[in-house]
Amino acid sequence: MSTEDFDQSGLSDHATDLMSWLRHLAGERRVSPKTLEAYGRDIRQFLAFLGGHPGADLACLKAADLRAFMAERRAIGIGSRSLMRQLAAIRSFLRYLEQEGRVDASALALIRGPKLSKSLPKPISAANARRMIAPEVRTDSVQDTWILARDAAVLSLLYGCGLRISEALSLTMEQAPHSTQDSLRVLGKGRKTRMVPVIPAVKAAIDHYLALCPYAREQGTPLFRGARGGPLNPRLIQKAVELMRGSLGLPDSATPHALRHSFATHLLARGGDLRAIQELLGHASLSTTQIYTEVDQNRLLSVFNSAHPRA
Repeated sequence: MSTEDFDQSGLSDHATDLMSWLRHLAGERRVSPKTLEAYGRDIRQFLAFLGGHPGADLACLKAADLRAFMAERRAIGIGSRSLMRQLAAIRSFLRYLEQEGRVDASALALIRGPKLSKSLPKPISAANARRMIAPEVRTDSVQDTWILARDAAVLSLLYGCGLRISEALSLTMEQAPHSTQDSLRVLGKGRKTRMVPVIPAVKAAIDHYLALCPYAREQGTPLFRGARGGPLNPRLIQKAVELMRGSLGLPDSATPHALRHSFATHLLARGGDLRAIQELLGHASLSTTQIYTEVDQNRLLSVFNSAHPRA
């Protein structure tokens, strides 16, 4: 991002403020590059809106200015989750400038975020999850055997360890769990590391993939390789699962990320401690993990309604 982005919209006065804030988020808050990109885009849109409305001043922003911006974004079809993210970016930006003595951010106290529709995770059954991570389910594929083993190893990490797909694909060769290694150090969101246990089935899947992988096991290289030896693109795993859904008769909700949901839901159903599941998933807040208790309650209620004679 450069000051040219602002010169085109007449907002060059705020270019330094934005770049300083983004550096603060990256350095002190350790915000991920994707979040930085989204936040930068959100603030550019907000500043462009203010520039097109006479009387709106960033230094002494009014609640009406914020509401007008949110209403305009809603009018062009921006969803509640995106609006919530934009409001979070604006709050962070204004409070940063307020600490620098540049603006008055008191108007933020009068603004409420949009209501979000409640969307519960859709886990996959344990039987279907096991089918998805088995390499033999795609034996009719035109892909090489080592690629089938690679995909199975990646999906095994998502279901067996609760990893995000980005976390699994960021692993390097020296991080590959071996026979004497019972845990795995994972770099998650916010660059926070956590330790997750690695069950024998996951280690076996990774060992099988490494035994077939045609590329050298050099330190610093990605654990999971693409067909040409480069880092594996997550889209290839998503596409593999899309093809798998047809052959296994699975719903559209059966995605790579659904395997992570299944990891949490199945642990909770077997008596797993919610705080421990939070640590395994790398959630910053327990409230994020608590959504899985509602998934399990809904499952129990469904069983009750289908089985009880008076239901």
